[in-house]
Amino acid sequence: MFFLAPSILSADFSKLGEEVLLVEQSGLQMLHIDVMDGRFVPSISIGLPVIESIRDKSHLIFDVHLMIEEPEQYIHDFAAAGADIITIHAEACRHLHRTIFQIKEEGKKCCVALNPATPLNVLDYLYDDLDMVLIMTVNPGFGGQDYIPAMTEKIHQMRMNFEQRELSTDIEVDGGIRKDNVQNVLHAGANVIVAGSSVFDAGKTEKNIREYKNLFASFEAEEKNGK
Repeated sequence: MFFLAPSILSADFSKLGEEVLLVEQSGLQMLHIDVMDGRFVPSISIGLPVIESIRDKSHLIFDVHLMIEEPEQYIHDFAAAGADIITIHAEACRHLHRTIFQIKEEGKKCCVALNPATPLNVLDYLYDDLDMVLIMTVNPGFGGQDYIPAMTEKIHQMRMNFEQRELSTDIEVDGGIRKDNVQNVLHAGANVIVAGSSVFDAGKTEKNIREYKNLFASFEAEEKNGK
């Protein structure tokens, strides 16, 4: 199944509740929420109070992406705030396996994110424990960056690794995704697409979501027909 997960990092924060409602009313199921601490990445973004403030206003799946150092200290708090999926960076975890199971113990789905320079083999002994893997297609920390072309092969190899193990684990991509390159990452094997500035745009958000959904439908039709 394919998902578009708009990143609220690009939303208008002066009317965040309305932006979230618009995503839900457009028929999407997932919202991507970036949490940055100014240490793991240079930027600082939103935290627990913002997630709590929109949780009871939305039925969307909250995909909370922790771009923070020592995420294990905050797993319970983000679970309690309303995260449905908690994404942690392999590079930020001293004991990655233990942190994955902290998330599972909270009853949440677990995703591990890999920065562009991080090889896939850090997950070699974790595949069966993951609900999703996030392939960062830019270096994390800022919106509006250009997609790194070498990540297409990385996505493809990730999908091959799952298929070899007979797993249908979700592959998420985040960074530089636009309507003119989204089908490339779908062909490579991604099925959860994070997009920020190419979705949230004053007066054009609904149109952008419709166009993404049409691109997904076109890709699914091609796959079904074996093209």
